[in-house]
Amino acid sequence: MQFDESALAVTRSTEFLRRTIDIMKRRTVLKFASVFALSALCARSNAQSYPSRPIRFVVPYGAGGGPDVIARLVGRKLGENMGQPVVVDNRPGGAGIIATEHVARSPADGYTILVGDTGPLCINPNLFAKLPYDPVKDFAPVTLSNTAPLFMVVNANQPIQSVAQLIEYARARPGLPFGSTGNGSMHHLGMELFKLMTKVDMTHIPYKGVAQSVPAVLAGDIAVVFAALPSVLPHVKSGKVRLIGVATGTRTKFMPEVPSIAETLPGYSLTLDSGFLAPAGTPNEIVEKLHDEIVKVLGAPDIVQQLMNLGLIPIGSSPQQYAETIRTDLSKFAKLVKESGARVD
Repeated sequence: MQFDESALAVTRSTEFLRRTIDIMKRRTVLKFASVFALSALCARSNAQSYPSRPIRFVVPYGAGGGPDVIARLVGRKLGENMGQPVVVDNRPGGAGIIATEHVARSPADGYTILVGDTGPLCINPNLFAKLPYDPVKDFAPVTLSNTAPLFMVVNANQPIQSVAQLIEYARARPGLPFGSTGNGSMHHLGMELFKLMTKVDMTHIPYKGVAQSVPAVLAGDIAVVFAALPSVLPHVKSGKVRLIGVATGTRTKFMPEVPSIAETLPGYSLTLDSGFLAPAGTPNEIVEKLHDEIVKVLGAPDIVQQLMNLGLIPIGSSPQQYAETIRTDLSKFAKLVKESGARVD
């Protein structure tokens, strides 16, 4: 048998090329495997030494609100447990956008943490045409820390003893004014949902915050307002205002005598949630360490009692559960904003 020398040369060249490519592929794979292993080793090393300096909790509101209270109570005990101080950084303004964007753009090293809530994370994306952050892509949820039930509050001088009576009262008085802490706030959207479900005609009067909306219902300038328990409890005890319903789907543990709005309007449910979030890209080991330590603090008996006294219900979820809560609420508020026609202007 005779061989074609040129064909044999081509075959040998092809085989040599194939072997060379295989060697290069193996080297490339080994190179990336080494880089990945080194990165994983560095991440584990960082997590083991974390924290090596103070942690900063960024709050989108001023002092005194639910997220601020959570930040300070959890931060103090977390700092004791982790051996590094936790600094609370209040950055109010822009409906929570300023603080939320700041954390989204911060280094993903576990030292800048957002104490966010439903407003900036789930309502704003449905109210503003463009935001400088994405609530899903730009954050690594750590844990849902608590929920703050909102109560429907009326002036005690009004003949309104229940949610059913408020509906009758509003139907007999088209344009009945209700207040809120501002356009697009949870307090506003809670009443918009109430209007949609009852078909009553009510007029929205936005205020700059609880410090203005609660005095307005005390003065009789508005008929009803949503408010968290701490901001109205002294007036409830003095008999100046009356709590006729709570926005959660069921009654709360600390005010079980107040019916849920859902008892009159089946399906009505809104909760104002707060939680801790790190910038996207934060190493999983650090997120897990933060999660474990924060949840431990939230479960401490003294912290639980302090939060309950302030009308806040501690939770402590997994990162995955918090991420799912955010996605679910984004969808829920998208529908509510569209149907109510709520705007930020």
